[in-house]
Amino acid sequence: MLILAPSLLAADFARLAEEVRAVERAGADRLHLDVMDGHFVPNLSFGIPVVAAIRRVTDLPLAVHLMIERPERHLAAFARAGADVLTVHVEAVRDAEEALRRIRSLGLRAGLALNPDTPVARLPAAALASADELLVMTVEPGFSGQAFRADVLPKLQELHERWADALTLVVDGGIDAQSAPLCVAAGARVLVAGSAIFQHPSADYGRALGEIRRAARVAAET
Repeated sequence: MLILAPSLLAADFARLAEEVRAVERAGADRLHLDVMDGHFVPNLSFGIPVVAAIRRVTDLPLAVHLMIERPERHLAAFARAGADVLTVHVEAVRDAEEALRRIRSLGLRAGLALNPDTPVARLPAAALASADELLVMTVEPGFSGQAFRADVLPKLQELHERWADALTLVVDGGIDAQSAPLCVAAGARVLVAGSAIFQHPSADYGRALGEIRRAARVAAET
């Protein structure tokens, strides 16, 4: 099953509730929320109050991607704000296995993310055994609208071959109708897309999601 997750980092923040409702009507399967602290990544986005506000206007699952230093300090707060999935970076946590276990203990799906240049060997097997999802960044984290890095596909394929039975593979960065089938062919099952939806030339979110979904399904069926 393919899951499309619009990334709200690319939405119009002045109309955030409207944007959330619009992609919900357009057929989004869940929403992706990038939390940035200006330290782990060189940008700032939003935090716990915005996650809570989004929770109030939608019933879609909220996947909260913590691109922050020492995310362990804030797991319970994001759970209370309404997250359904919490993803932490292997590069940012002191003990990935413990962080993932804590997320699960809060009743949420636990995700582990890695940056484009982080090798697969950096992922501890014990931590992956405590994860539900593995998020592979296909751009450098921190900014929306970057070009997809095809050189990450072999890593995605390797992770799929090793962990497909245990983990849901997520890709985030530069996902559109051209890159989506490449990622699905390599094993991804959750596609995070931002600019391809919110900056689609037609301004029609249903059309934007439909283009990505159709292209991805072709790859999934081959």
